[in-house]
Amino acid sequence: HRIDQRNDGSAVTGSGDFPVDRFNLSESGGGAFSAQRVADAPTGFQYSTKVTTTTADTSITGSERLLYITRLEGQNTAFLEFGTANAKTITLSFYVKSSVTGTFSGALQNGASNRSYPYNYTINTADTWEYKTATIPGDTTGTWATNNTKSHQVIWSLGNSSDRAATVNAWGDGQMWGSTTGTANTLGTLNATWFITGVQLEVGEKATPFEHRSYGDEHTRCLRYFYMLANSGFEPIANFQFFTTTAAYGVVQFPVRM
Repeated sequence: HRIDQRNDGSAVTGSGDFPVDRFNLSESGGGAFSAQRVADAPTGFQYSTKVTTTTADTSITGSERLLYITRLEGQNTAFLEFGTANAKTITLSFYVKSSVTGTFSGALQNGASNRSYPYNYTINTADTWEYKTATIPGDTTGTWATNNTKSHQVIWSLGNSSDRAATVNAWGDGQMWGSTTGTANTLGTLNATWFITGVQLEVGEKATPFEHRSYGDEHTRCLRYFYMLANSGFEPIANFQFFTTTAAYGVVQFPVRM
């Protein structure tokens, strides 16, 4: 959660917006949120993402939701062999704190959003950093991309209806964002806050200590999916040559292969 090319710590408020690189929010319904990178984190970390409920939705129905999501490229997850008899067990770990206590939920989904595995985690103490893990058995069915499209979607639900909730710790068909028992949410409470950092997804049945990569390594990995050409209106991005009075040609060099 250190890399924030788009906003440099400024808040985002729209569905689909990225408060930090590689993580975005999906929102629909009567609620509203603000999300941003902040210098509030557990020991060993510098930043986290903070999501604040700016308009509460106390009756979440249908496809209404507030979700925090990261999506993984199939070429990076093909070795997990999801969709085969050799599918590997994986473990999700993260640090989280919230002003709302109780049992929250989320889900692991395939890229087509038709296979889902809901998981739960509990906020024991309000406004306190807590470490959470969820072990997820590999899905032996379903379609999981192994190319450069999205394969695994990791979802944290900050509020979703019972229509998009399913049995916890079980694979099933459909687009489910949480479990029927992990119903705590921040979307229903005005000014409620939820923070997250130190997200790690790895092979195996147990979480290991967070792998701190160098800033340069992490930044380069983010550049594959997004990079900022310029952050003001007066920075050079390329040399162009006029072709007509209304057109010009030039070469823009990508920093890494997109």
